[in-house]
Amino acid sequence: MNVFQLVQDRFKQALSNIEGAEGAPAPLARSTRPEFGEYQFNGAMALAKILKQKPRDIAETIVEQVNLDDMADSLEIAGPGFINVKLRPEWLAAQVETALADPRLAIEKELAKKVVVDLSSPNLAKEMHVGHLRSTIIGDAVARVIEFLGHDVIRQNHMGDWGTQFGMLIAHLQDKLQASEVATTALSDLEDFYREAKIRFDDEEGFADRAREYVVKLQGGDAECKALWQQFIEVSIQHSEEVYEKLNVKLTNDDIMGESAYNPMLPGVVADLKEQGIVVEDQGAQVVFIEELANKDGEPSVFIVEKSGGGFLYSTTDLAAMKYRSFELDADRIIIFTDARQAYHFKQAEIVGRKGGLLREETTYEHGPFGMMLGKDGKPFKTRTGGTVKLADLLDEAVERAGKLLAERNSDLSADEQNEIARKVGIGAIKYADLSKNRTTDYIFDWDTMLSFEGDTAPYLQYAFARIQSIFRKAGINTEDFAANVVIAEAQEKALAMKLLQFVEVMNAVSQNLTPHVLCTYLYELASLFMTFYEACPILKDGVPEETKQSRLALSLLVSKTMKQGLDLLGIETMEKM
Repeated sequence: MNVFQLVQDRFKQALSNIEGAEGAPAPLARSTRPEFGEYQFNGAMALAKILKQKPRDIAETIVEQVNLDDMADSLEIAGPGFINVKLRPEWLAAQVETALADPRLAIEKELAKKVVVDLSSPNLAKEMHVGHLRSTIIGDAVARVIEFLGHDVIRQNHMGDWGTQFGMLIAHLQDKLQASEVATTALSDLEDFYREAKIRFDDEEGFADRAREYVVKLQGGDAECKALWQQFIEVSIQHSEEVYEKLNVKLTNDDIMGESAYNPMLPGVVADLKEQGIVVEDQGAQVVFIEELANKDGEPSVFIVEKSGGGFLYSTTDLAAMKYRSFELDADRIIIFTDARQAYHFKQAEIVGRKGGLLREETTYEHGPFGMMLGKDGKPFKTRTGGTVKLADLLDEAVERAGKLLAERNSDLSADEQNEIARKVGIGAIKYADLSKNRTTDYIFDWDTMLSFEGDTAPYLQYAFARIQSIFRKAGINTEDFAANVVIAEAQEKALAMKLLQFVEVMNAVSQNLTPHVLCTYLYELASLFMTFYEACPILKDGVPEETKQSRLALSLLVSKTMKQGLDLLGIETMEKM
């Protein structure tokens, strides 16, 4: 149940009963002062001008009309006409019991839409590096949340598996195979392989010409050339799969829809735009001049869809992907995660796509840009020698560092248990450090901060979850079949119950705004409120009445289930012990 929506709907109904206020905005906000209530309705001031009455008089009329008797203890008018809503503890307790009894925590599924999420999209010419982390995990978290809300999510891994660099790589691979090397051995280190090929391309006489010939052959469908390309792709994908498994990301081979998949569509897309007069020839190239994005001098934005030599660009591929997703996949929403530097490109693509009929009117086209991962020096994150950091190496280092930290703590865990916890803590720490930052901003990568067991970190949340499990172990209670009546008597209990019932609001915000950091903030606040509740409201201490103990265990269990569900939606694993 969405409590915020329910209260707001009641106020909307009240406004519809007041002459002259029908259809007026119903501005409801969470209260920042719990002692005054849980919500504040601020619609009276705006209506004062329309109805030509005093705001307080209007507020009194709204209070008379609104039906919150089943939910609210009191409605109080404050200041010039604010209405403070104080919810009944008994009503909150009943909602907590309902959520606890439901595997979905009383979050109803929405009317299903078909949602395409374009995420990760590494370039298969190289191994995945830290630059691919954000697209992969932000996209994965958003896709999980949208899926949880009941929508049909189609993941699309738009891998860079086509283009001029592949001629260079295929030429180098053919030479290696002719020297009796096996493809998997030759490509065991993609970075080295790419570097070797690039050196030959720049320095070796005749190699660049051979590479260009291979590009033409590949694009023309040459069987031998395509077979070499396929070997390269398979080894590259295997590297990506290993990273996805380490990252606990829901991406499989079935989700791959590389640039090459759209190759047959490209001539048709350009021809269709030309026929409509959207594309014109300019200096031999096929170009769209976008007046809507003209600069301050009135010069239109330039969007090239075919080069003067006849080759296509990634702009053409994105238009083909847009058409495929909207018409073939029947998408209601298309969501694409890339770094912020591509934001302008996707604005251009949507304008061209809408003009050219490549998007159905009802399909939304949403770009989720993100900032960069920076080192402590404020520059793009690199190795000590200034090289690109392989994502697989970064994840391995995270697990190793987590293992060392755990070894320093007193524990009765076995070596295997320690290793498993180190894996979950290390990977979780990297993911949460990224996901907890506003998507659109750059952030500083800091090992010490992200692996801390204090503050807004994954280890803190994982520890908070494990601590609740230990309460139930100590009480000798199996959480699978636990149920109890909830009684909310203390302020800390009410604050915790309110926070638990806001989970659905957070899900909606992540889905609508593509902002996983909102979920991270919520989970941290929930864990912090639980710690406050735990200190103020004894659970297993001697002298606590049985009814109170059972009620507080029920609240604790719903916190545990909510945290587990929330962390799972972020792709972060939990553990029973730490």
